[in-house]
Amino acid sequence: MTPQGTYLILKWSYIVVYMRAKQRRGPESRVSAIQTLADLPTGQRCIIDRLELPEDVARRLMELGFLPGNEVIPGKRAPGGGPRVFRVDGSEVALRDDTAARLYIRRDPESDFVVLA
Repeated sequence: MTPQGTYLILKWSYIVVYMRAKQRRGPESRVSAIQTLADLPTGQRCIIDRLELPEDVARRLMELGFLPGNEVIPGKRAPGGGPRVFRVDGSEVALRDDTAARLYIRRDPESDFVVLA
């Protein structure tokens, strides 16, 4: 049992793959603005960088495929400003904006938009 208020923070940038990408692209290509899943337009591909959520919520999202390094594509929003659908790891998962705002991403500015049916 974890104490209330404990957070699990996973950073993809701690993994060796980050070093390879940095060497390949160079330090000049880093995007300065920090973005979250809640910031993206519909269909914009992105890669999850880190989750800053309570441990139990983060663990559940990771079970659903929201792992650092996985690609996520934001979909349509429910009517009335409800949850938004995200495609991740071959499935579709709806997340509220407050949860999506705690999932930080990396995005290639040249990545293609995906048309979601």
